[in-house]
Amino acid sequence: MGTLTFDPDLLRRYDRPGPRYTSYPTAPQFHPGFGEAELRDAAAASNGDPIPRRLSLYVHVPFCESPCFYCGCNRIITRDKARGEAYLARLYREIALTAELFDRDREVVQLHFGGGTPNFLAPAQLGEAMDVLRRHFHFSDSAERDISIELDPRFVSPEDIAQLARVGFNRASFGVQDFDPAVQAAVNRVQSVEETRAVIDACRASGFRSVNIDLIYGLPKQRMEGFSATLDTVAAMRPDRIAVYGYAHLPHLFKPQRQIDATDLPDAETRLTLLQLAISKLTDAGYVYIGMDHFALPDDDLAMAQARGGLHRNFMGYTTHADSDLVGLGVSAISHIGASFSQNPRDLPSWQAALDEGRLPVFRGMRLDEDDQMRADLIQALMCQGEIPVRMLERRYAISFADYFAESLQRLEPLLRDGLVGIGSERITVTSRGRLLLRNIAMCFDRYLDQPATTLAPRFSRAV
Repeated sequence: MGTLTFDPDLLRRYDRPGPRYTSYPTAPQFHPGFGEAELRDAAAASNGDPIPRRLSLYVHVPFCESPCFYCGCNRIITRDKARGEAYLARLYREIALTAELFDRDREVVQLHFGGGTPNFLAPAQLGEAMDVLRRHFHFSDSAERDISIELDPRFVSPEDIAQLARVGFNRASFGVQDFDPAVQAAVNRVQSVEETRAVIDACRASGFRSVNIDLIYGLPKQRMEGFSATLDTVAAMRPDRIAVYGYAHLPHLFKPQRQIDATDLPDAETRLTLLQLAISKLTDAGYVYIGMDHFALPDDDLAMAQARGGLHRNFMGYTTHADSDLVGLGVSAISHIGASFSQNPRDLPSWQAALDEGRLPVFRGMRLDEDDQMRADLIQALMCQGEIPVRMLERRYAISFADYFAESLQRLEPLLRDGLVGIGSERITVTSRGRLLLRNIAMCFDRYLDQPATTLAPRFSRAV
């Protein structure tokens, strides 16, 4: 996508709430009228494609041993390891029920364990889960296959890493957020540099293809000096990918955030400076800005996929596996199968009850109409390649782009005047000034944002 221009005045003006576009339409549009029968129909239709689409699996493990106050994930705080065993028993039922929906010639090319804290489960339990998944799904033997897991460095040892490698994991993601002790105390996540480096070194020693580190700017008590030191320390560890997220303080949506004193949060100016610092230090360290908070080394699969036009974005973030259906397993997991989205219950009892009754645990979703699919294609290209392929969309959907998107183009006018995009006959291209504002550009083409919100409280995080 080319160079990146950091313009504080511009970012300040466009810093407004909006979706992160891990999907289009976004999750607030899902509705209870889409249930098990609709999911079965969507899966059957996806099997009928002339060329079988591959599968990506997501497994949600909701348990954490201690709460991180910034967290907005679906998680359950407990130290009772027996709950993991009970969860797995029902997860295996869901795996069996779900796998029956798909033809066996559909290869699994990606599997990701997220949470929560997946390593709440012991390595032996994760190995057992892998065995169950392999029995029910057809896993690809390709060297490009990704088997990834999110790990909390505080609760995993180098020996655990070696065991995970033996059962097939080849990518790992570690949460760091910030190594500053004052910040760690404020968010209830105390984690040393040494234990983090030890598990990263263990991943490399065990043959993991890729390591990712997550950082957050905008946390309570975060200051330039401390975050600068964190960035230097992380860059020296040389992870293949680094994600730098802006903290979204939404305590009305996420109860753990009520433990954070809002007066400890950096002001808007400091947030911008922290972001600028991250971009400067990581690019100086040789990382490529992929988009939407993500950086990667030039020889990483994400950077190479973007260079050749094969990058994709879904609920797991950026991925190289564009031609696959996403199958979500576990409480709160979301699937994207064919022209549909579906989500499992977000509360554990409802998910358990459905499986105990022998039902697929779907509590909401939606079918995408042609307009949804066209705008999803548009936003996908924008988020991954930094452009809107005008002529391609006209050919694929038999439209006149200027006529069909007249209202969207009108909303885009101020962004055009500010130099965020350039409009040509073949494509609309994001400029260096617009690369940090992809969400704002996408919002111009989101027809659901014109609908009244169901609540007065914000549903989305801010763009910067």
